[in-house]
Amino acid sequence: MRASVRHAWLTLACLAATVSAQTLNDLRNDAATPGDVTTYGMGWGQQRHTPLAQITPANIGRLVPVWNYSLDNSANASSQPLIIGGTMYITTHSHTMAVDAVTGRQKWRTPVELPADINGFLCCGIHSRGAAALDGVLYRTTIDAHVLAIDMKTGKPLWKSKAADYKGGYSMTHAPLIAGGVLITGISGGEYGARGFITGWDLKTGQEKWKLYTTAMPGEPGGDTWKPGMAATGGAPTWLTGTYDPELDLVYWGTGNGGPWNAAMRGGDSLYIASVLAIKPSTGQKVWHFQFSPGDPYDYDGTNELVLAELPIDGKPTKVLMQANRNGFFYVIDRSTGKFISGTQFARKVNWASGIDPKTGRPIDTPMTAAVRKTETQTDFIEVWPSAFGGKNWMPMSFDPGRKLAFFNTIDLGMKVKYVQQTRPGGPNWWLGLELGGFEGPADGNRGALVAWDPVAKRKVWEVLTKAPQWAGVLSTASGLVFTGTQTGQFKAFDAGSGRELWSFQTGSGISGLPIAWEHQGRQYITVTSGAATVYGALAGDPELANVPAGSSVWTFALLP
Repeated sequence: MRASVRHAWLTLACLAATVSAQTLNDLRNDAATPGDVTTYGMGWGQQRHTPLAQITPANIGRLVPVWNYSLDNSANASSQPLIIGGTMYITTHSHTMAVDAVTGRQKWRTPVELPADINGFLCCGIHSRGAAALDGVLYRTTIDAHVLAIDMKTGKPLWKSKAADYKGGYSMTHAPLIAGGVLITGISGGEYGARGFITGWDLKTGQEKWKLYTTAMPGEPGGDTWKPGMAATGGAPTWLTGTYDPELDLVYWGTGNGGPWNAAMRGGDSLYIASVLAIKPSTGQKVWHFQFSPGDPYDYDGTNELVLAELPIDGKPTKVLMQANRNGFFYVIDRSTGKFISGTQFARKVNWASGIDPKTGRPIDTPMTAAVRKTETQTDFIEVWPSAFGGKNWMPMSFDPGRKLAFFNTIDLGMKVKYVQQTRPGGPNWWLGLELGGFEGPADGNRGALVAWDPVAKRKVWEVLTKAPQWAGVLSTASGLVFTGTQTGQFKAFDAGSGRELWSFQTGSGISGLPIAWEHQGRQYITVTSGAATVYGALAGDPELANVPAGSSVWTFALLP
């Protein structure tokens, strides 16, 4: 065999091996191997940080789009693509796609079969946040509460399993998690009074291996924290992807609001709403829990991303879990034990709690919240900060392990509510137990900010105020850049040290996607999805978003040669 032919054959063989050699070890090392992006969050710990440093604050002015791919819809493009062996995998509510990562050329596009009446049963948006992948198989969820396995080479469906009945208010929009050899998913539907759960699936067959319900029934630990009969329709949805520590063999998964929002109707702490659960991935056994907002009268959830890191706590390297919670406080928890370390206000205005008890981690109620917990029916509206949108919503933060800083987008908005008694309506109807009287913005007109936060010093390092809150995920780089997007369409880069804006590009629609960084043949790329159709945009009456066009697409950027 001639040397040139042999070299070409070896190159193809190596490429084929790269494509097919995706293993659990590849998932474990995702954060340290930036050529591919094999997990949601760019690593099991969801730090959304890249060690790539080719794009820097000095040369960011040369960053330009190299291709754009239409998603052929006007739904919310809140997805994170995966990059495996030179192919990009993208999910929307209606399709799963494979695209050449360097050229943007489509390889295959497989539709998701959905019932004709699905739109009448959805609570909070039509979208898909991403996928999981292992051994040549792509896994995703669907808005009619199914889990799919798809062949990554052909796009051919391999199996489909039903997680719940969408007509009961259930749906799924999150990316699955592969941990401990099990495919793990959550569920949406808390606003309809659906009962939350987490499910473990067999990767090969799609058979259910275990199911962990997230509200405690009578006779179970925590069952006495509910009024009789309320836990069965008590919410605690699990609608965002969890994280995984393979050394501890623990998965961390957040739970959402109680059903209804009216806390006095439910009674007590309503375990395990608005919490983080640490579970064994092989069995679904709950090892420990921590509740961020006991009773949760304000839809503060606990589903926001649970970022894993090692931080110096009292001078000792400690495995921690971090969350910027919707309730307006930034939490640091020992993820080995569930022990509370700190909870510090990051939202600009909080009036539902005066702080977090440093010993127990429980919020310290203001008189307003103390009254809300005891009163099922009110005659007057009260003004609560943060609103149900939270001090931060689902859009995930990044964490730079070198600088030990978290970067995230915040929301500064209050709401007027009045609590009322409400019988569960059933069907596709919200069960809140309150009347919403509208939203109130801050006096300075800035409804959001990009924040840099020091979780050890428990303080804000810098913030960049924005008229409209930003609904995109955040990406940080080893070279000192922070990327995120605006609801008015700008994809932006900031200096990690100072918060100074360094670069901006208009993508044509609002951004609620999750940026990623990757490389191919020595060239670094940045990819983000554009196309915003958010619940905030529909309900908040934000004048900044009045003329933002719809239309979803994928943008990929690189430096000019």
